[in-house]
Amino acid sequence: MYISEYTNDKTLGGSIVTTKKQQQKKPITRNKLLAVAGLGWLFDALDVGILSFVIAALAIEWQLTPTEMGWIGSINSVGMAVGALVFGLFADKYGRKAVFMWTLVIFSVASGLSALTTTLAAFMVLRFFVGLGLGGELPVASTLVSESVAPKERGRVVVLLESFWAGGWLLAALISYFVIPTYGWRVALLLTAIPAFYAIYLRISLPDSPKYEANKDKRQPIWQNMKAVWQKKYAKNTLMLWIVWFMVVFSYYGMFLWLPSVMVMKGFDLIKSFEYVLIMTLAQLPGYFTAAWIIEKLGRKFVLSVYLLGTAISALAFGFADTPSLLLLSGMFLSFFNLGAWGALYAYTPENYPTIIRGTGAGMAAAVGRIGGILGPLVVGTLTVKSVDIGVIFSIFTAAIVIAIFAIIFLGKETKQLELD
Repeated sequence: MYISEYTNDKTLGGSIVTTKKQQQKKPITRNKLLAVAGLGWLFDALDVGILSFVIAALAIEWQLTPTEMGWIGSINSVGMAVGALVFGLFADKYGRKAVFMWTLVIFSVASGLSALTTTLAAFMVLRFFVGLGLGGELPVASTLVSESVAPKERGRVVVLLESFWAGGWLLAALISYFVIPTYGWRVALLLTAIPAFYAIYLRISLPDSPKYEANKDKRQPIWQNMKAVWQKKYAKNTLMLWIVWFMVVFSYYGMFLWLPSVMVMKGFDLIKSFEYVLIMTLAQLPGYFTAAWIIEKLGRKFVLSVYLLGTAISALAFGFADTPSLLLLSGMFLSFFNLGAWGALYAYTPENYPTIIRGTGAGMAAAVGRIGGILGPLVVGTLTVKSVDIGVIFSIFTAAIVIAIFAIIFLGKETKQLELD
């Protein structure tokens, strides 16, 4: 049974009777599940999005080198890699809901404390813990929603869950544009952390995955789950996902965490760069919604491949753009295609594994991806110090995305409306 199919009624002799217990506690609907899970996703995106603007502000206030700027983004990804692996394993052992709660608490507390730091070292330590919570939450959230929704709408609902990420980035751009120049980056970080505690409160009433509850007695030791993803029948799926996750996360964090800073490098002042990134961020929403609309019609492989191809072309155009209009247009297409691809990837990943190892499989793939997230910002920082042209740097990200496309086409299987084991 799926959450979208739950009912509060019992039929006895042709009449409908509602029990007192059912009146007291109604099962959560699909839309409420999407809203509760999505709200936490929004605050996660708000933090990641605002970090890109904070890095640009810190570079001026703390006089950071490009290498130090790159390490801020990378240490966040180190935490995400650890979080995705550890909490993905825990999700199969302790349940999706419990891990969903733990990760948001870690993320919220660390994010709030990072606003109070006065040194780069302390800021980076706290950013590790922010990444730990964030990295653990994202694959677990998509797994929970995937297991709670009927096959005919599962892909669409998970992509819509991912669309909350665009809402978070949009809020980050708005806060950065209106708050950071006047009130500073500390106030901006506090504004991102405090509302996240409300999302924790909402999750208390969230039920665990029906499929996880039905398979509790089949749980295996953690080490056995890790070994199982490389069994013969899952090895091809795992290889494909690890390649795709690494290349997609490598390019995403390399490009988007540096986006405001790249705008400054191309000659725009800080406020103008924030304004341009805000406009680019608006293009993420139609990217998600179009992906959600066609993913159940044309399948996961098609949507993921086409949107990644659009990302590759847009990244190349953005890197070599030499006029404000071309920069803005290519940046909007980059946001549109890349975030649509992210939605498809989160829908696709959990569908490649059975319930007893689904959290482990999704978490390990995300963890491998976060290694790419560590390297991406460092590549930009290192090559920038050596005066390598931005166009050449973005060409590297374009090549990485093309590799991901080939992996999907030749190693991936279609999972559209597949009944999850």
